[in-house]
Amino acid sequence: MRIEKATFPGASGAPLAARLELPDGQARAAAIFAHCFTCSKDSLAARRIARRLTARGIAVLAFDFTGIGESGGDFATTGFSSNVGDLRAAAQWMAGRGMAPQLLIGHSLGGAAALAAAPDIPSLGAVVTIGAPADPGHVANAFADRIEEIRRAGRASVTLGGRSVEIGRELVEDIAQASLQQALPRLKAALLVLHAPRDEVVGIDNATRIFVAARHPKSFVSLDDADHMLSRPADADYVADLIASWSSRYLRLAPLPARPDAPEGVVRVSEADPDGFRQEIVVDGRHHLVADEPAAMGGTDAGPSPYQLLSAALGACTTMTIRLYARRKGFALDHVSCDVSHRKVHASDCADCEDQGRRIDLFTRVLRLEGDLDRDQRAAILSIADKCPVHRTLHAPARIETSLAGEDGPARPAG
Repeated sequence: MRIEKATFPGASGAPLAARLELPDGQARAAAIFAHCFTCSKDSLAARRIARRLTARGIAVLAFDFTGIGESGGDFATTGFSSNVGDLRAAAQWMAGRGMAPQLLIGHSLGGAAALAAAPDIPSLGAVVTIGAPADPGHVANAFADRIEEIRRAGRASVTLGGRSVEIGRELVEDIAQASLQQALPRLKAALLVLHAPRDEVVGIDNATRIFVAARHPKSFVSLDDADHMLSRPADADYVADLIASWSSRYLRLAPLPARPDAPEGVVRVSEADPDGFRQEIVVDGRHHLVADEPAAMGGTDAGPSPYQLLSAALGACTTMTIRLYARRKGFALDHVSCDVSHRKVHASDCADCEDQGRRIDLFTRVLRLEGDLDRDQRAAILSIADKCPVHRTLHAPARIETSLAGEDGPARPAG
């Protein structure tokens, strides 16, 4: 993915600092992420969700609300209404760049702001809330013991999330009057409500109220023992995967241009975890897989290993070839499955191997055939398994050409 830093005017005119994460190649859709109260665009949840979506061809804008992080303005003079206005301004800025947002994601109070802003963003097809309050005034619970002082003095310094922020009278009065009761029935986009039953900051009853008030299509997924901030990487990854999978049903994804030299489409593999080995795999822009390594190899075991994917390709091609053959011959084959395993062996263990002094890759296939098949039919099916195209590819000489994107010159042979 590519990351662009940008600035655009917020609802009050103050400059808002943003991070626009773009997929390699053409963006197929666009999304906006609204951060939680006093958080920033650089939160763990924002970064991991953006990474998953960009792997699927979706551009993601994350920005700091007025007075937060790198954005201009005085946070003490902001409120829920200004957050909603900032979201509308972000949507307009994206539309001006030819990327009108189809997906809006909000975390905590950012989720409430997303629900309030969504009815006024016509391009949206889906909205996601994560640990969002049903009543914006809920955020006042975080500094309830200082509200009277804030009303009397105009503002006060409050410690939230381990850092000191200035809370002003404007914010207190604004969230007290804010409501989602009018916005939720007007929501025309599909809604996904994500909430943890053990959320100690925003109770699970908030998810119930949001879900009941919204119209269909709507979905709810429990985040089990995740905390409010999604501070564990595994929880943030889980939420990111949920959003990426669920939203694809409601987004108008632009088709990727076909390449005449790649009749089966392009397989794009992108690193998803720089600290481990997890990879996002997108096939022809439409099919999504994950590759990883087992924990014993330094991975997180979030998906099959590269060799397991290679074994899967051999197994899938084998069963497809058998089905095609049985269909053409009129065999009574009810079901076929193929177990494939891979390991390295000494060539001396292989009677047909020419070079007995090296190690080779051994793929072992075990076929299971169900149906009224006689001995000759089963033998014919066993023989045809070796005719599958992937089997032939693994046996035939192959050439791999590798080059750096954006550089002129012929591809460099890599093997």
